[in-house]
Amino acid sequence: MNTSVKPRNRILIIDDNSINLDLLSELLDYAGFEVWTALNGQTGLEIISQKIPDLILLDIMISDWDGFEICAYLKADPTYAEIPIIFITALSESKEKVKGLKLGAVDYITKPFAQSEIIARINLHLKLHTLNTQLKHEIHQKKQVEQALCQLNLELEQRVEERTTQLQKTLQELQQAQKKLLDREQQLHYKAYHDLLTGLPNRAWCLNQLQTLIEQTKTDSSYRYGVLFLDLDRFNVVNDSLGHLLGDKLLQQVAQRLESRLTPNLKVARLGGDEFVIIVENFTDNQEVITIAQNILEVLNPVFKLNQYEVYIGGSIGITFSHFGYDYPEDILRDADLAMYSAKANGKGRYQLLTSELQQKAIYCLQLENDLRRAIQNQEFSLYYQPILSLPTSGKLGFEALIRWHHPQKGMIPPDQFIPVAEETGLIIELGLWVIKTALNQIKIWQEQFPGFSEIAINVNVSPQQLMIPCFSEQVQKLLLDFKIKSDQIKFEITESSLLKTGSHYIEVLRQLKKLGIQFCIDDFGMGYSSLNRLHEFPIDTLKIDRSFINRIGSNQKEIELIRTIITLAHGLGMDVVAEGIETKSQLNQLSLLGCEWGQGFLFSKPLNTIDATQYIAEFFPFQWQQERVKAWPV
Repeated sequence: MNTSVKPRNRILIIDDNSINLDLLSELLDYAGFEVWTALNGQTGLEIISQKIPDLILLDIMISDWDGFEICAYLKADPTYAEIPIIFITALSESKEKVKGLKLGAVDYITKPFAQSEIIARINLHLKLHTLNTQLKHEIHQKKQVEQALCQLNLELEQRVEERTTQLQKTLQELQQAQKKLLDREQQLHYKAYHDLLTGLPNRAWCLNQLQTLIEQTKTDSSYRYGVLFLDLDRFNVVNDSLGHLLGDKLLQQVAQRLESRLTPNLKVARLGGDEFVIIVENFTDNQEVITIAQNILEVLNPVFKLNQYEVYIGGSIGITFSHFGYDYPEDILRDADLAMYSAKANGKGRYQLLTSELQQKAIYCLQLENDLRRAIQNQEFSLYYQPILSLPTSGKLGFEALIRWHHPQKGMIPPDQFIPVAEETGLIIELGLWVIKTALNQIKIWQEQFPGFSEIAINVNVSPQQLMIPCFSEQVQKLLLDFKIKSDQIKFEITESSLLKTGSHYIEVLRQLKKLGIQFCIDDFGMGYSSLNRLHEFPIDTLKIDRSFINRIGSNQKEIELIRTIITLAHGLGMDVVAEGIETKSQLNQLSLLGCEWGQGFLFSKPLNTIDATQYIAEFFPFQWQQERVKAWPV
């Protein structure tokens, strides 16, 4: 069991009378106090400086110090000022007592003194000192609490004020942020459903609007709508010749003219490029929609002024109606687009209503697309090779690789049916790569079979989409290395019409391929009628005259002169010439006289499968065809 021993109160007695000193010391020690003694003032002060007593009994009359002086000294020092001092004196005059009390003493004990009085007075003043100390401490604590509360109150008021200001600022910021978000949301909504160039609603808006109309027709069978698909006829010519900035300005002016003809039941949107859609609602007769189409074509007829240029463009419109029972807005645009292309095919600058025949054609094209995707996976394609022979003696040989599709149900599908679908869907890239790989592989096989085949090149038709894919030239270079084929053994054929639609990037790709040693041939030359002014821009090696010119040889001298001009132009640009579609000996003779270097056509051979082409090469290499063999060809 732990017991705590209460510390004894420490009493310092300063008295130069040793008898009194010993007597008081013995008395107080017996009473339970810890007693310290000093015979003079100096000793007493030294003791106090080392350890502070709880109470001092101080004689007034001391030899070295006056008791009053010691009291005054101690009370002047804050360290000792709170120590209770009781004077011991034989003086009985009240003025002396008053002097001591004024100096800070708490009491007097007059000699001779009674022991019980001394103990009582000491205990009283020790208790009073303790209470006074506690009281001061409590007062100090109270003041600290009050000060703390006051400070806290000030801080709280300041924090409330600051927080209020901060909240007001935050609220203002939130309101501003909310406004910005609302503005941003409105901007995003506008951008999401509007064409930023023309300000018209865009494709997304159009699809949503058409979906709404589809739903409305399902709930109201009498409700009717019509959709007009407008495509500008000569926009690409303007865009390519005058640049995209003026092309954009033209689109803005077209949009303004279309908007000028809007009525409450008409809505117009720009799908992209030079394609626009006009939605007609709430009409009673299809003739009303036809009249709107005619008005739109008329509004496009006047001249458009683009800075210092004046241009004329027309438009072709495809029209479809709700009575076809559409479920999806994409189908509406597909059919209207199909009708528009039919209008273009019939001469442009007109409208075309969707018919069941056109719709069936669209379904056929869709099925053909699906079959085409499957055909690539199932490897339903093969390459046929049509010989290209040097004129007039046929001493040199080349081939054009022609793709064929062996459909498992429909049989042989001609390229003019599936190639446009492949180009429209982007499948031409995968299909074109297969053609290049297959042709290179066949060159490698024939090189191993026929040593002289290293001098023969194979022409491969290349789509503009292939030339526009990233790193196409690097892809071709890798294939040449993989198959160990020289670059001059393959020649890329590009149609004249696609060449006219190209830009600077397209030309740069051709030049990159040219650096690899790849040769280029313009196919179907003469069908574009406007490529002469750009022919020098392209790194072309060979010009292939379209079969339509060859077929007309012999009809009149003008056709021959036209062919002569093309050959002269090609030679002037450093190109050799291939005439395709040669079918008669007279055509061959005439082309030879005109200086045409190469010929291709049924007169020499139809396109051959791999086995027949291999046999053709085997017959060609043992001897060079002589002029006598040429004479034996049928006229």
